[in-house]
Formats: sequence, structure tokens, C-alpha cells
Amino acid sequence: MAMKIMPKTIVGQLHALNRGACDWGWQRLVAYGCQNYVVVVDPVTVQVAQVLDRHRGYVVKVKWARENYRHDLASPYCLRLASADYNGKILIWDVATGTVGAECVEGSKPVAEMEWVSTQDISHDLLVALHPPSTLVLWNTENGSKLWKKTYGEVLLSFSFDPFDPNRLAFLGQDCVLFVDDFSLSKLPASNGKKFYLSNPNSQTASSISHSSSYEKLSDKKSSLSAIRRMSGILVGEGIKKNHEEELSGISECLQLAFHRACRHHLILVYAREVLILDLDINQTVSIVPVERTGSLYTQVIPVRQCDVLFCLHENGSLSLKTRRWQTRSSSSVQSLTDENSLPSSNDVNIFYDHKCQTDPLRITMHNRIYGMASCPISENKVVLVMSTGKILLWELNSVDLDGTNRCWESSPLYAPASAISSSDPLVDDFIGSHELFPDSVIEQPKLVLSDLVGCHAPFADSPTTTEKPRHFLKFILVGLLNGLATPPVVIRMCPPLTTKNFNVYQPLMAVGSSTGTVQVYNLSSGQLSREISVHSSAVRGIEWIGLRGFLSFAYPTLIASSSVVKNELMVTDLDTGRSTNLRLNTEEESPIEMIKVSYLKQYFIVVFKDKPFEVWDLRSQTLLRQMPKNFPTVTALEWSPSHNIKSLKKKVAQPEANGTDDALTPASLTSASLLDLASNASASTTPAAESSAEAKLVVVSVREHFVFTDSNGLMYHYIVDGNLIKEGSKIPPDANMSSITYVAWKSETLVLSDVDGNINIWDLKARVSRTVPTARGWIRKIKFAPGRGNMKLLILFNDGVDVWDAKDVERVTSIKCPKDRAKVVSVDWAASDRPVLACADGCLHIMDLMCLTGCSTMEDGQLLEPILCPHMMPAKASFVLKSLLQHQPWRGKYALDPEELDATVKVAPIVVDQLYLVDPYLRNFLVKCPFGTAQRCCLVAQLFGDEAEMTFWTVALHYLMVTKSEPSIGQVNSSVSKLGASDLFVPSTPSKESRDLLVLDDAVSAGDASLAKTRPLEMCYDILCDNQTFRTYELRRVSLHDSKRVTNEHTRKCAENLILLNQADRAVQLLLETEPDSSNYYVDSLRACLVASIRSSGASQSTIKLVATNLIASGRLAEGVQLLCLIDKGLDACRYLQTYGQWHQAAWLAKLTLERSECSEVMRRWADHLASPQVDQRNKATLVLLSLGQFSRVVDLLYSQRYFDRAALFVEACREFGVLSPTDDVIRGLTESIFLEYARFLLNLGLTKACEYYCLQAGPKGRALLNEIQS
Repeated sequence: MAMKIMPKTIVGQLHALNRGACDWGWQRLVAYGCQNYVVVVDPVTVQVAQVLDRHRGYVVKVKWARENYRHDLASPYCLRLASADYNGKILIWDVATGTVGAECVEGSKPVAEMEWVSTQDISHDLLVALHPPSTLVLWNTENGSKLWKKTYGEVLLSFSFDPFDPNRLAFLGQDCVLFVDDFSLSKLPASNGKKFYLSNPNSQTASSISHSSSYEKLSDKKSSLSAIRRMSGILVGEGIKKNHEEELSGISECLQLAFHRACRHHLILVYAREVLILDLDINQTVSIVPVERTGSLYTQVIPVRQCDVLFCLHENGSLSLKTRRWQTRSSSSVQSLTDENSLPSSNDVNIFYDHKCQTDPLRITMHNRIYGMASCPISENKVVLVMSTGKILLWELNSVDLDGTNRCWESSPLYAPASAISSSDPLVDDFIGSHELFPDSVIEQPKLVLSDLVGCHAPFADSPTTTEKPRHFLKFILVGLLNGLATPPVVIRMCPPLTTKNFNVYQPLMAVGSSTGTVQVYNLSSGQLSREISVHSSAVRGIEWIGLRGFLSFAYPTLIASSSVVKNELMVTDLDTGRSTNLRLNTEEESPIEMIKVSYLKQYFIVVFKDKPFEVWDLRSQTLLRQMPKNFPTVTALEWSPSHNIKSLKKKVAQPEANGTDDALTPASLTSASLLDLASNASASTTPAAESSAEAKLVVVSVREHFVFTDSNGLMYHYIVDGNLIKEGSKIPPDANMSSITYVAWKSETLVLSDVDGNINIWDLKARVSRTVPTARGWIRKIKFAPGRGNMKLLILFNDGVDVWDAKDVERVTSIKCPKDRAKVVSVDWAASDRPVLACADGCLHIMDLMCLTGCSTMEDGQLLEPILCPHMMPAKASFVLKSLLQHQPWRGKYALDPEELDATVKVAPIVVDQLYLVDPYLRNFLVKCPFGTAQRCCLVAQLFGDEAEMTFWTVALHYLMVTKSEPSIGQVNSSVSKLGASDLFVPSTPSKESRDLLVLDDAVSAGDASLAKTRPLEMCYDILCDNQTFRTYELRRVSLHDSKRVTNEHTRKCAENLILLNQADRAVQLLLETEPDSSNYYVDSLRACLVASIRSSGASQSTIKLVATNLIASGRLAEGVQLLCLIDKGLDACRYLQTYGQWHQAAWLAKLTLERSECSEVMRRWADHLASPQVDQRNKATLVLLSLGQFSRVVDLLYSQRYFDRAALFVEACREFGVLSPTDDVIRGLTESIFLEYARFLLNLGLTKACEYYCLQAGPKGRALLNEIQS
């Protein structure tokens, strides 16, 4: 079926400056830079969804906008993208429409780095860009205005925001790392940052220290100490300059800097031979990830958020996965931790990154390199690679079951606990039993994200080896491959035009010949590659279609200066079979072919040579009819006549015997007909299976056809071909105003000639008049009439650009100059009557509008072969209707994904239905049977929509709703852990082998508390929002790790201070006594050691110490005063003082590690009140803190105050399903009715009247009044 062709661009190979311009957005789409264009790819269907073409320089950076804000009809889902080019211009795109919303320009140098601001409570239009050499600019992308501009004193190459602290970022300089901790949206950063120089890591030493997959002990103490000192020397301190030799060999090798997204205060430095993980609390390297002994060098690393996992790209094109593993030196050291009176020795804990899997290397050459890499921010288990040739590879991380057992989370730490939920779980029993939802014994949850494959807390290995073999392993699978245009196209040719006869079978195909001999066939309606056939052994020089399903092409190698003869290849190719046949097998080296021309009735074709007379071939039998004599004139241009006698043709078909054609209907002739379908009115079929016998006779009947050509003197010759006869007709002398003719175009009664001086000579054959028009642009290489009856538009190709003329009115329509407007145009053709096609030297193909102003259209007009699931490109109301249907349907007797509840008047209903059925069937079935109801369903829908803010909220909400449901076990576990935390324990006790449970409980916890262990802990990326036990376990490991990495006195003092805060008195004394006698702090540390050792929790000393602590805090020595309070078990007072002096996060950290549950909750509630205050206005973060406390009624109140009515209503429904809100509380009931009333209005605005009626009935008297108003 014929499809409309819209302006678009088909891209090919990338430029070297496009390296690194690749991003995968929350919108579920991939964007990358290709030459001057931004290409948007859908990774699910592996299709090019959009190409943006407003840049005039090479694209160097692309970044999708963040989706970390609440979406509503005023701020709907949309496709926003920022792209920066080599000229320093940043464009803000509306990708769905292909339009530019704003331009941001600062200087003329390429943008070094840019990031969208992640905190989007105030505005979601802010973009931070680093302009060379050292200027940081905060842009308002809504109007392109500059909010502030800061210039630093160092040459800066890139930067990275701390995902845990929006006020902190790190710059990578030429010889240093610059830390800035006063970034603000409202004012210019005041400081110039803190500069740290980097020392040069020794990769050989690193390999001998900690191989990523090795369990060997470090037996050489000397080498161990040297390793520690080398790791501590990575950040050598502010203002401490390295020597010149180290400066030249060190930082120049640093390839990348990035904050760790799963662990707070961690920075990643990527070198060619190793990856360094730095803990910024101690400014030291805590882990080294070297390349494998026989592996390829690193080029890029992507840290992910859900788990402590690194995706590593290697120089040979392979992709590897590294996962963190904690390890102790020996099992005895761990056993010693179980005794309250024992202290861990130094070097007890280490972090290793195990090599889990790796892809096969790619064939990397000079012309085939990896220019871009990005991972999906939603699932984080998919990675895209962009090659310099324009090829896109999509890798997905999957788990493989070795023994075929059920994939339940108890089987292996590779599986998260939600991957298979058994109804025997007490929590599921309780939830399902109270709501009578789904009686299935096992409910399989689709593994959509990385944490469904890899446990969110890496195992803690205590012994060097383990005897149990893994039952599952991880593997990368290539799930998508997308090819772009081959090497810069040499020639393009459009298939025969659309007619009324071939309307039902027509496909707008264009053949593109490359310099490697490959012919690619593109469907110009969708812009997707239809066929790619290797036809020739050298560059394709010309293509001519012989029907809708076949073409002729010729090629020859590049001429050698000393020779004028080549080995020509003339091939005929069938698209249906992919078979190519050489028509000139037994030819020797000869003059190169200049052109081939196929007659309009597809009966004959002519092969024109450069220094040799042309040949006339019979296309049906694929035989040579005649080779013109040696003294034949040299042909400069040739064209077949489009005029033919259809009546004569039909007469010959009606009398086949008279013409002797019955004998000609041989199987061979019918086989050759499979490549033919007659142009225009001559035929109505394209394949032999569809041809009737009469049509087959049309193919083999010989009909007279005409062609004309010009010689080097401009003389025009007219010839007639009738069967085997070739007759010479008239000769027409050259026009006096024309030079040597370069091209001839013939349509209807108009003949156009072009010459080397840029003149066009238009002949009206019917009126017998001609007119010469100068274009004043020099040599004309090609002219081509547009298809369509009466359409006399003429496309003219010059050496320096393209013109579109109207031959009827003899006027120029538009003009393109190269390289001013576009890259040099190498070939042109028409895709449709108003769609010129330009093949450019930059390797791209442009389907333009008639005025050649744009090669881009809206995504809605893209006509892709497969529809794309993308709520961001839907109309605002339609996207929220889809979201509401997927999240919750209480107004129906049973949740089902069909559009029955939509009113017939809702215009967006068909769009919603189309998108609804694009949802993965397995996920759609699981949404129907969600075991944890609305909360779990909303979390999955947030993932489907790529809604960052909703994902965060519902992930935390679902976790603490499940934890609250299992409340009886929480008290026992917390009390047990509190006892453990009160003793001198740095690492909680763990089994003698790697833990296979997600949460390891102490022996003091009874077996009946296993339901808590089966409640999936939050990933550590949620940091302070994690439950106390998970957070304490991780932080105590860090404290022990810091202790084991001590090198400097300053580091030792910091460790001692943290130990004092955690009430680890014995170990703190030991560290304080390690101060060297020649140190200036020796006397003070000795006194502090005596004080810590002599303190008792009773008597007069406690009141004295508290008084001293208060005085210290009042005098500005907050840290020392807090330490004293912690020594006398006044942790709550210490936290209050920290909060009073603005150290809110430090107070929460201390509370979670040292306080009882009730006291910790008090500290956290005060923090939530501070965040929700008008002065701070971080109510979204306050909501998350309240969720972690189980303060669900306050969460509902805060959501209502923010006017988040949809989220509040769904959260109330989820709380009711879990039974955590009191139904008898009058305050809660009144608040709930108000929320449901506003939510009903929202649903009414969307057109969901049945849903609105349901919530009106739940909204009390005001709701019933609204319902009466609607029904009336």
C-alpha cells in the first residue's frame, strides 16, 4: 500500500567530533550525534524515530531532560533534549515536533560537558554547561537566558554532579580534580573550589594487588603496605603540586571522572589499565579494578544507580560487568567480631569488583570504532553502543539458569526477592487474604530492572574460596542491531513513481549505492532500511530501476593514472530473492561505463561508455542487441522518450500470432519478467505470481521506443528501437547559446538540456519553441523532472549545490549552496512530486520539502514500520488517561486493561488503545495480578512511563508499606541490631560463606522474623532512606574499611573521631595512641585517649562532660562537643545540636547508626519538618523521609498540600489495601474525602466519567454534590 513520504534525514557514518555525544533518556529513547544531526532511536523496536537537523556544526554533546518532577496537565510528559555543537551553540529540542524551543550560546568553542539539574522541584528547565576553557553557565532553557556564569582558574575538561548532594560537583582538569560544594540555583558559587592533584597509578602494581576475580590472600605485608600508600596517594591534597615528570605521565591518562551513583561520597576515575574507586571522606582509593591479565584496555565506565555495578567498555569493543564484593582477610577475623570485647584488626575489610560477564570483542579498525555508550536509566540492564560507521548495538544483561529450577529469589543472590513471590510468604498471605485478590501459588514478576537480576546488596565474602557452585550466571545478549547508511553514498536512485495501477502494492523504495559495492534499499516512508545487498566488488557508479522489485547497477574500480581501462561490472538484482546476475561475464578490461538508461516501457536499456560506443540491450532476455560502430559519435548525454503508443501496444497483444509472440513466451522469458513491472499505464503488477497471461504477453511484446543523445559538439541524434531493429532518425543542430551538453531530461512534451556553463535549454516539443536560461552556477551535473502528471518541477545538481526550477514557468523555486547550507551534494533524485532527495558527502540522505528548508518532520508523521510505545509523544490528556488506566481501576469489578470505561466522546481513545496494546504482554498480565496491589502497580507504571519522581516515591512507599505490614518482627530485629550497634562492632557478623539471603539476621532474631528478611531492602542509592539495619550494616563496613586504609595521621584522627561517634571506645583509644611523638597533635591525642578510656556512663563525670561539650559547641567547636556527647551516650542530644547548627544529614547519619528506633524517628521527623518548611521547600524529599518513618498520614497531608491529588489518592488506596491507615480517624477521613474530590475533578477533566463518579461517591457530601452536577 502506498504511504506518504515526509521530510526526514537518513544518517550514516559519524564524524570524529561526535565521539561521546550519546545519551539514553528517561523517555525510553536513545539520542546520539551524527555529523550535524541528532538521531533519536527507539531501542525496543530498534528504529530511527527522529532526526533533528538545525545544527550548523558537528554535534558534540546530547542530553535528555530529566523527569524528576511531578507531571500533570500543566507540566505534561514531553520529549525535551539538549544538544550542543562544535560552534558552542546549545539547542533545546521538542523532539516530538522536531522544533527548537530555545538557543543558548556562550562563546564559539565546543561545549565540553552539560547536565540537566536533577533537583527539579522549583524548575525543570535548568541546564548546566561547561564552556571551554573554564566557564560554567547555568541556563534557563525555557527562554535561553543565562542565570549566572562562573569562571574558574583551571582549564576544565568535564564535570560530574554528586547524585546524593545537588550542591556538590567535581571537575576534571588537565592536572587536577576540582571540587565545588556551593553550587546553587539562586546565586553564583562564591568559592573557586578545592583543587586536588592526582598521582599516577601503577597498573602493574594494581594487578598484583587485587585482581578482580582473585580470592588469593595478600601474604606479602610489605607489598600490602606499599599498595595502601599508593592508593592513598591518588588525591595528594589541595595545593600540593606534583613533580613535572609525574604530571606529564599521570593525569593525561585519566579518561573519565564520575561520581558513583550507588554509594555516597565515592568518585570513579577511569584510566586505560584500571578503574579507581575513591572514597571522598578519606580522599583515598578504596578499590582498584584492573583490566584482566589478557584483557583489553578501558575506554569508558558507566556506574549504575540500583546496584554497585560497573559497565565497562573496552578498547576492543567488548562490554564487561563488574560487581562489588566485600571481603575479609580470614574467617577468624570475622568470628572475632562476634565478641563484644574484641576489636577488629587493621586490614580486615576490602572491596573487590568481580568480573561477572563480558561480550565478545568487535572488529575494531581505523574506520570502525565505538563513538558512544549509554545505559538505560530506568532498567539499568541495557547498554547501547554507537559505532563510527553509524551502526547501533543494543546489549541486554540477562540471567541464565544452569539447573532449570524455578527462578525464585531464594535460589541465588543473582535474583532479587521480588522476582518470584510465593503465596506461602506470611506477608503475601496476609495481604492477599485480607483483599481476596489473586489465589495463584506463585506470581512471577517480570525482571525489568537490574536489581531484579543482581542482588541490591553485594554479598560479603569471609573466606577466600567457596565450594558451592553458582546455579545462575549473568550474560550479555545482543537484542538489537541497527545499520545506518554505508560509507558516503555515491549514487541514489528512486524506484518508479506511484500510479493508480500500482497503488495497492507500491512501496517508496530508494536504492543507495556505496563506495564498497553495497546497495542499500530504504523505504522512504518510514526511513528504515529494507534491504542491504552486496552486489559489487568496487564502488557503485550508477543504478537504474527496471521495475518495482529490481534494478540494474554498474561499478568499476578507481582508474589508475597510467591506464584508461577498467573491469566493468553490470549486474541485475532481484529484491525478492536478493540474487544478483552479472550481465557482462566474458568481457575484458575496457573503457569505464558512464551511464545506463532504461527505457520507459522497461524493454531495453543502453550502456554508455566513456571512450567506446554504447550498447543496446534487450532487458527481457538480458541479451545484447547491438553495439554501435567504432566511428560512432561520443555520447555526452542520453535520454529515452516518455511518449509511446499504448493503442499500438494493446493491438499487438490482441494479435499475438501475427507478431509471433506465442513462441516467445518461454520459461526463460517469464523468469526474466519477475524483475519487470511496466511503468505508468503499461502494467499493473510487480511480481510474476500476480501477472495474468495477458500481462505476461505485454512483457515480451516488442514495442517501438525512442531515445535521443547528444555528442561532444552539442548535436542531438534521434534513434528508434523496435525489436531487434535500431533505426537512426533525425539530427538536430546545437543551440548557439549552449556549450557542451552534460545532461538531458524528457517529460511529456518538454525536453531540457544542460551544459557545462550552467545554462538550461527548455524545449517545448508541441509548440516547437525553445528557450535558454542561464543559472549562473557553473557546470550542471544532473537534471531530473519530478514525478506526477503536469508537475514540471526540475531538480538541478551543480558542483556547488542544488536548484529547484519550474520548467513550466521557467523560474527558480529554491536554491541550496554548498557547503554554506549543507555538506557537498553528490547525488539527487525525487522521492515524490514535492520531495527532493539529496545525498551528501557527509554520508547522510535528506528527503527535503519542496523549498529545501527542512529535512525533519514530526514523529507523528514518521510512519514507522512498527509503532513505538512512548507516552511522552502522546497528547497530554491521552498520556494521563493511559497512566490512570494502568495504575488503578477501583470503579470496575475487576482490574482489566481495556478501554470500556472511556466515553465515546473522548477523542484520544484510539491513541490510548494503541499504546495500551503496545505494552509488553507479560507485563500487562502481571499488572492484572499484582500481588501487592496499587503501590506495586504504580511503581511498575512509573518505570513504564520513565517517570523518575514517581519511581522514587513508589519504590520507597511500597517498601515501607510492606515493612509496616510486618510490624511485629521489626521491633525484634531493631532491638537486636541496636544491641549490636552499642558494642565495639565494625562489621556485623556474617556466615562463613557468601550470603545468599538479601538480609542476614543475627542469631538473636527468631526464625519467625524471616518475613522481614523477605521484604526487599532498598538499594543503597536511597542512602539515608534505607532501614536502620541495612544502613548500619553498610556504614559499619565503611568505617572498618576506612580503618584498614589508614596511612596519614590526619586520616587516623578522622577514623578515631568516627569511632568515638559510634561508641567504639576501645578502638578509638588504640588509634589515638598511634600518634607519633614528633607530631604537633601528640599531646592532645594522648589526652583524648585518656579521656575516652576513663569515661563511665554514671557519676559526676557525665554531667561535667556534658557541660564541657555544651561549652565547646557554644564556642564553635561543634565536632568536639558532639564527640563528647556520644561518649556519654547522649546521642540524641548530639543529633539535636547538629540539627541546630544546620548539619542535618550528619545528624540523620548519626541517629541511624547509634540511636534506638524511637529516638532515631524523632531526629528524622525533625529533619522532615525542616525540609517541608517554606524556607527550604524540599517537600518531595520530606515526603520520602516521612515514608521511611512509616508516617503515612503525614505523607498524605503533605501530598495534599503540594496539590499532588492523583498521587495522594493512589497512595491512600495503597494504604487501605495494606491496612495501615485508621478508617475511624476523623482527620484522616476528612483529608481523604478532600483528596478524592480533587482527584475526581482531575479524572473528569480527562474524560473518565465512570472513574470520576466512583471517587465522587468516596468524597463525602461535596463529592455527591459534584456527582449531581455532572449527571445533571
